[in-house]
Amino acid sequence: MIAAAEHEARVHAIAAEVRERIGRGEPVHIDKGGVHHVVPLPGDRRFRSPAIDVSALRRVLHVDREARRCVAEPGVTFADLVDVTLPMGLVPAVVPELEGITVGGAVAGCAVESSSFRVGGFHDTCRELELVSGAGEVITCSRERESLAYDMVHGSYGTLAIVTRLEFDLVPAEPFVELSYEHHRDPARYFAAMRAHCEAGEYAFIDGIVHGPDELVLCLGRFVARAPHVSDYRRRHIYYKSTRTRAVDYLRTRDYFFRYDTECHWLTRTVPGLENRLVRALVGKHVLGSTNLIRWSNRLGPLLGALKRRPDVVVDLFVPHRRILDFYGWYACEPRFYPLWVIPYRLPRWYPWLSPAMVDKIGDPLLVDCAIYGMPNGEPGRDWSQVFEEQTYACDGVKTLISRNHYTRERFFSIYDEANYSAAKRRLDPHGVFPGLYEKLHRVG
Repeated sequence: MIAAAEHEARVHAIAAEVRERIGRGEPVHIDKGGVHHVVPLPGDRRFRSPAIDVSALRRVLHVDREARRCVAEPGVTFADLVDVTLPMGLVPAVVPELEGITVGGAVAGCAVESSSFRVGGFHDTCRELELVSGAGEVITCSRERESLAYDMVHGSYGTLAIVTRLEFDLVPAEPFVELSYEHHRDPARYFAAMRAHCEAGEYAFIDGIVHGPDELVLCLGRFVARAPHVSDYRRRHIYYKSTRTRAVDYLRTRDYFFRYDTECHWLTRTVPGLENRLVRALVGKHVLGSTNLIRWSNRLGPLLGALKRRPDVVVDLFVPHRRILDFYGWYACEPRFYPLWVIPYRLPRWYPWLSPAMVDKIGDPLLVDCAIYGMPNGEPGRDWSQVFEEQTYACDGVKTLISRNHYTRERFFSIYDEANYSAAKRRLDPHGVFPGLYEKLHRVG
């Protein structure tokens, strides 16, 4: 009861601050604290408006073990959340791969992971959202109540409202995850096997790491109560490299969820010596892990930005499975940047933020998230960020908006439903306190 009362008091204080800003005619942005997983760009002006500080909203408020539900504030990281629920034998149905990602950020930014072929994104597991609107109103929404607000906050990147509380599903978990690795040389057989495993439903987790044009690994995971041995990728050993040679592996469940965190996928390979075991043993606690690596990257950003023509490519591209061979055939001939992380993601329903034309264009509810992290982008005559954007659209796919976006307004709203977004904007942000989606995310730097 104390936590609920404190939460309510903090939310009403945030709502009052929004109303005060409206009175002064000030635009705002949301400061959630912690590290930001939207890629910073040189000269980025996103954070130059006054901030609404919501960093105090970072507690798990309630776990209902019988109903398998959790109520949490938006600043709760998935690492902290798993530490609360896993001892109860429960975990979120979707756990994004980096420890510092927050539950609020997972909704605002469309988080998926290796369980997404079964349940969709983290947002799809949410039963209810509490919001502070741009009018300073506290609104509770769900699929049954204020359904447009509920749907359009997904992927809105802080442009419609402030998420202040979430209620979401949990699923049963065991202490360990058994991983089986299928090694493929033929892309057609690889992606066919991915779809077959998704449809068979015999695994809890499916993702893949492509190490080269004809070196494709499918990673198939299931919960198990016991493990004959356990691998540790928190310091000396490197997870993504292990998938090239192993057939079977066992991880503690928490370590499985954050198996990419130590390297921040493979960012460590861009730092000389950081994949060396001795260096990792000596300085690992200070630099390894996504939170450390992102903070160091942000500190060094101004210097590194001055040395680069453009920032490296960091982007997720959602390609319909029916077009994945077209996309991968191009990828293996043109960018050829590896590792490539691939995650099957089945849309439980067509999201209202997708335009009807884009729904028809996608066609297949099973998407493949092609995650390209850290690709150099310094060629004078070719901007890979824009090339990926155009190639994804040509293959009937949708890219995330976490990095550089080149869309014209017309192209942008051929993908995103402008009518639904405008209706949600009128309901949630009638005074334009928050920036528009296109205006905030048209980020070419």
